[in-house]
Amino acid sequence: MKILLAVTGGIAAYKSLELCRQFIKAGHQVQVVMTESAKAFIQPLSFQALSGSPVRDSLFDETQEAGMGHIDLARWADWIVVAPASANTLAKVRAGMADNLLTTLLLATDRPILMAPAMNRLMWQNPATQENIAVLKQRGILLMPPAEGEQACGEVGAGRMPEAVDIFAYWQSLLAEENNATPLANVFWKDKKLLITAGPTFEDLDPVRFLGNRSSGKMGFAIAEQAQKLGAQVTLIAGPVNLPTPQGVERIDVRSARQMFAAVQQCYAQNAIFISAAAVADFALAQSSEQKIKKQAGQEGLTLELVKNPDIVAWVAEQKPKPFVVGFAAETQNVIGYAQDKLQRKKLDMICANQVGENLGFESDENRLTLITAGVEKALTTSSKSQQAVELLDYIAEVIEAS
Repeated sequence: MKILLAVTGGIAAYKSLELCRQFIKAGHQVQVVMTESAKAFIQPLSFQALSGSPVRDSLFDETQEAGMGHIDLARWADWIVVAPASANTLAKVRAGMADNLLTTLLLATDRPILMAPAMNRLMWQNPATQENIAVLKQRGILLMPPAEGEQACGEVGAGRMPEAVDIFAYWQSLLAEENNATPLANVFWKDKKLLITAGPTFEDLDPVRFLGNRSSGKMGFAIAEQAQKLGAQVTLIAGPVNLPTPQGVERIDVRSARQMFAAVQQCYAQNAIFISAAAVADFALAQSSEQKIKKQAGQEGLTLELVKNPDIVAWVAEQKPKPFVVGFAAETQNVIGYAQDKLQRKKLDMICANQVGENLGFESDENRLTLITAGVEKALTTSSKSQQAVELLDYIAEVIEAS
């Protein structure tokens, strides 16, 4: 996807470097536009190094054929993201001004526009700014609410530019809405009770060290977010992750596999569907140390006694009555074969074969799932985890309705 990232003047402009990196990391093409004010806070060369393309900052660019560079940019982009969007830029766009490259191309585009306002809290609260925001929303421009907290001026309140990871996640949710779920899913998930596990589990060796894995929890959180948007009542049991709770989702935080198992045992019976997206540790230390394990003089190795953790998804599948059970199989090789074996052996209703590695799966914003039921495989194309979640929820609705 082609992203036109526009940066306006504000102390938060440095965050846009990370936002640019997020888009690039997810496989999108990025072209950066900067206002003159933005260049007072950060150098264009930094964005050029990240995006691999020269930064555009002039309306009258002699290098652009026929001097119509703003038209070319407006046509090139699939999405335009303005972050930070200053109070001055919001006012100009509301008034329909075209006095620099950014404001001109925003008038010359029919692409979706997302703005992330950033300014002093009093500027944000000013009736003029709020009126500008209201008018821009009426015109179809998408605006992400600013974050709250301490600002560069020392004041505290709403007006901070959200963190890059939050802007990227917000954009992904908009993209999922644009792709939209099927009419069946929109009806099926209304008020449906759904239990999801997400993230890794950490098995403590001592107060400092633990056994864990690289799961970020992003896939499970994306499923929870999209299911809630479809009207489901979602309970999310999360291992130790650094992710915000999706709006409207009930979250239970755990650390170890046994803690996750206890939470699932308490919640599963109240839910019609269980999606086990967590990467649960297979083993835990037989006895964790109350003090930090110290290396002894002359010690060449360390032997740890491990014990098997409970198999959460298999336990749920054995219950009578039980919810519709969806498992995940994260594999680096023979992905489909291992997933089919797990589906049959654990008596699951569906499994999501999850290729990890090659910038997919763990620690990535994209995924490529193959959805497998008894005798049927549906391979999804690589896309954001939000879009994978939409397609997974569609397919679950289709399978259950057909049964």
